Amino acid sequence: MSESIISADLVDKDNAARKADLERDYASLGERLDRRGIAIDAIRDKVEKFAVAIPSWGVGTGGTRFARFPSAGEPRDIFDKIEDCAVIRQLTQATPTVSLHIPWDKADPNRLKQAASRFGLGFDAMNSNTFSDAKDQTLSYKFGSLSHADAGTRRQAVEHNLECIEIGKTLGSRALTVWIGDGSNFPGQVNFARAFERYLDAMKEVYAGLPDGWKLFTEHKMYEPAFYSTVVQDWGTNYMIAQELGDKAFCLVDLGHHAPNVNIEMIVSRLIQFKKLGGFHFNDSKYGDDDLDAGSIDPYRLFLVFNELVDAELSGAEGFDPAHMLDQSHNVTDPIESLMLSAVEVQRAYAQALLVDRKALEAYQDSNDALMATQTLKAAYRTDVEPILAMARLKTGGAIDPVAAYRAAGYRAKVAAERPAVAGGSGGIV
Repeated sequence: MSESIISADLVDKDNAARKADLERDYASLGERLDRRGIAIDAIRDKVEKFAVAIPSWGVGTGGTRFARFPSAGEPRDIFDKIEDCAVIRQLTQATPTVSLHIPWDKADPNRLKQAASRFGLGFDAMNSNTFSDAKDQTLSYKFGSLSHADAGTRRQAVEHNLECIEIGKTLGSRALTVWIGDGSNFPGQVNFARAFERYLDAMKEVYAGLPDGWKLFTEHKMYEPAFYSTVVQDWGTNYMIAQELGDKAFCLVDLGHHAPNVNIEMIVSRLIQFKKLGGFHFNDSKYGDDDLDAGSIDPYRLFLVFNELVDAELSGAEGFDPAHMLDQSHNVTDPIESLMLSAVEVQRAYAQALLVDRKALEAYQDSNDALMATQTLKAAYRTDVEPILAMARLKTGGAIDPVAAYRAAGYRAKVAAERPAVAGGSGGIV
């Protein structure tokens, strides 16, 4: 049986104080959904099975280009991070896997696997890092990595990605995510075509190292740290990469990696249609790649993304099996609380999308009834599915109110007493 970091008795006590109200709210919602021909238990069952991975780096405090303000009890290493992820898993029952970033999380793979298994955690996609220089690294990525003009630097970046695959094989991971910061900051700094060709050649070597059953996720981003041009700048380029590399290559969609006002849900639809949607990094954005908590700024957009995902799920779209992960930077909140709430928000969008009357929606679309089509979506989005989410947590051993249970447990104060305080620093995102 998996270990629990927070006392099960404490969680049970907190749940007991909330259970009666939850049961009344669940029954009331069930009656209203029944009038719409929806079985609430069927939605709850689907929510119970829905999972999103936690990024190891997400449990630390983030930062900006200007400053970083560490929080109390910050994880000292990957093993502390695993414990923090275990708390999120225990209270939400929605985050069974952790996504590692190498070399940040580099450690003996067998020891990592053992540490995670204590808490019933597995490992999601491996993430390589060729966008910053590691300690004792021979060649710098200041001017690029997989697309660098220097063949030796490209070789170093390829070998790093192959190393990530080897680590992942031991851990039981089945995917590698590659995001690079390669690009330029001035017109004329690089030759666009030659840089992209070098990237493709390097990625073909990485792709060739994938074991059977693995996937390669390539991630696009419009800008930053390169501000004039980016080698993998949008979903169109990302799609070309996936097509060029082969059947194991897919596009990863980070919700913050697009220009303002871009229709991300339509991008999702296109990638599903052409069997190249690999998965998501969920977060939210106000201005750019803000890495804010999922659903904190534009929850309707998150719902619209899931509307496309549920449509594909229910229609049995060929090859549809996207990976789900959070990717956030927590500058002013407790990272554990933010990640718990974000996991819940992703589940919320999924549950709401399951409530869409798809027969009615298709009829309105076919009859060009724009008003009623959009109202059909709004009817699902406006439904308060909180009782479904809370009941799913209760049924699977989680907390009805994860944040309340977490605060009652005093976990942050406990680890703050055990983990040395971290000094503040200048800019640099963790």
